[in-house]
Amino acid sequence: MTEAVTDLVGKHLRDRLGAEPQRASVTFLGVEPIDVLRFVLGDEAPDELVYVTSGCARHPMADPTDLHADPVKGPRAELVVRMRAGSPLPGLHKRLATLAAAPAVEGLILDADALVDLGEPLWDGATCTAVLLSADELGEVELPDPMDPVRLLRAVPITANEAAWVRLKGADALRDVWREADIDVTEPNRASATPG
Repeated sequence: MTEAVTDLVGKHLRDRLGAEPQRASVTFLGVEPIDVLRFVLGDEAPDELVYVTSGCARHPMADPTDLHADPVKGPRAELVVRMRAGSPLPGLHKRLATLAAAPAVEGLILDADALVDLGEPLWDGATCTAVLLSADELGEVELPDPMDPVRLLRAVPITANEAAWVRLKGADALRDVWREADIDVTEPNRASATPG
């Protein structure tokens, strides 16, 4: 059944994005492999890169200390990173797989407005070391009853300063600053927001 979940997620993504992905698989000790799918959007000149994890949603997210966690029902999620094409992002798939493995490894529950700090650059040379989660326009993937749907959560790369701002003022306050400063969060080399 767990492979059926990843198959359903893959079909949903191909239908919604209208493209076949490149796939990179990352393995962690004691955890099933996490795949990172890379979709190139834009016919003539690639315009947007969409990275989506596949494997995080195999099992519901639960507190690892809960000895009676339901193996079927419970929240499921995969992460989506949208970046403007043009810059190489070496190592992004590995860091993204690490974030997607966190529910299985650390019992982390991935949800909208959550701040997940990696503590290292999200890709080699990046100024962003964390992600801020929100619902992605790709929506949810329905699964057979009684399983909960898979939520596709957009993971926006953020800097350490922006992460501190989220801890202090909340996720919406940072999004307001991005809007006011006209910051394009899909630009890999963007400046950090400087909240006033």
